Amino acid sequence: MSTNSVIYESKRNPGCLLQLLWFAFIGIWLGQVWMVAAWIMMITVIGLPLGIAMLNMLPKVIALREPPRQLRVVRREDGRMALEEVDRPQVNFFLRAVYFILVGWWFSALWMEAAYLLTVTVIGIPLGFWMFDRVPAVLTLRR
Repeated sequence: MSTNSVIYESKRNPGCLLQLLWFAFIGIWLGQVWMVAAWIMMITVIGLPLGIAMLNMLPKVIALREPPRQLRVVRREDGRMALEEVDRPQVNFFLRAVYFILVGWWFSALWMEAAYLLTVTVIGIPLGFWMFDRVPAVLTLRR
């Protein structure tokens, strides 16, 4: 185990210009197709896990945005430094399932369409991208 550790958040996103170009030429139409395909998958019990996974990947499909990772810099007993990925604590699975059934499935659809409409306007792109980054949390309370 470690004696001292420092936790920091890491983002592996490409540059802003590349994200905007991806969104303008690919993400704007692929994101909408991806959302519809995910919702069709979620209609069936068998496709539900894949549909949720697809919606969790939506920020990457729309704008090449990776979810932030929390990394811990750890000093080992022998003095070496190492990086370890820290899992974020999640809300209880039962509570997440109930939230998804009662709220997440319909609210995430409204949330994503509002984000999509914001990204169509030039001034709304930053807020729309922020909203797409939050889709997993809106869908299933995922952290």
